Amino acid sequence: MLRAPDGRVVVTTDLLLEGRHFRCDWSSPYDIGRKAAAQNLADVAAMGARPTALVVGLGLPGELPVEWLDGLADGLRDECLPAGASVAGGDISRSESVVLGVTALGDLGGRPPVTRSGARPGDVVAFAGRLGHAAAGLALFLAGRDDLPYPDLAAAHRHPRPPYDCGPAAAGLGATAMADVSDGLVQDLGHIAAASGAGVVLDPGALPVPEPLPAAAAELGVDPLGWVLAGGDDHALVATFPADAVLPGEWRVIGEVVAGQGVQVSGYDRPEGGWDHFRE
Repeated sequence: MLRAPDGRVVVTTDLLLEGRHFRCDWSSPYDIGRKAAAQNLADVAAMGARPTALVVGLGLPGELPVEWLDGLADGLRDECLPAGASVAGGDISRSESVVLGVTALGDLGGRPPVTRSGARPGDVVAFAGRLGHAAAGLALFLAGRDDLPYPDLAAAHRHPRPPYDCGPAAAGLGATAMADVSDGLVQDLGHIAAASGAGVVLDPGALPVPEPLPAAAAELGVDPLGWVLAGGDDHALVATFPADAVLPGEWRVIGEVVAGQGVQVSGYDRPEGGWDHFRE
């Protein structure tokens, strides 16, 4: 039994499958636990709520050692701590591969929820957190590159660092819409645009592409901006605010909401998309 001081409960759930969302040869059980918690806790923060608890459904092969499960539990716990949440319970079963079903709960503290449908023409678009790092780490792993030259990118893929406190803070700053960047900046902003009945125009010059993204992209022969626009799993927060909102340094303005539909990137005819579970 959990307290719900606000009288309302924010709830989100996510499913992680071995081989689809993580690989045990790339990530430790501790990393997998942190990633599983982070991607759910970020969804709670993206509604302007503070996370309170997780419940976890877990499927495991019978031959996995108990130490593996201990590492997973440690990762779940350690990711919950900075967000102010805890693991409240769950269920476990035998399965052919590792399956994690995580449900996160959160409390709004008396604030109205920030949904995806409130963006209006004239609002600015801003983000908090990191973009493109997890996608770059994944690209390096898929290319068979040693992660030693790029430990930050490898770590970003293994477990993200969502800016949890920025979600409730954005609600206090008057955010009109918000989402976490799990499937790619363009794709997740597309959800906001569709729900709000508006369009979004991004300024690529305002999008940060810090090292080591350019160095890793040069090694792989790709444009690092593609990771920033289409890479998911960093779980940054992207939000829209009234044009006169005074945003603290954690938030960086990268575009605006306009009349129309969809997401456009200035100078790009066909902006990069993002992850879709059912698209080849």
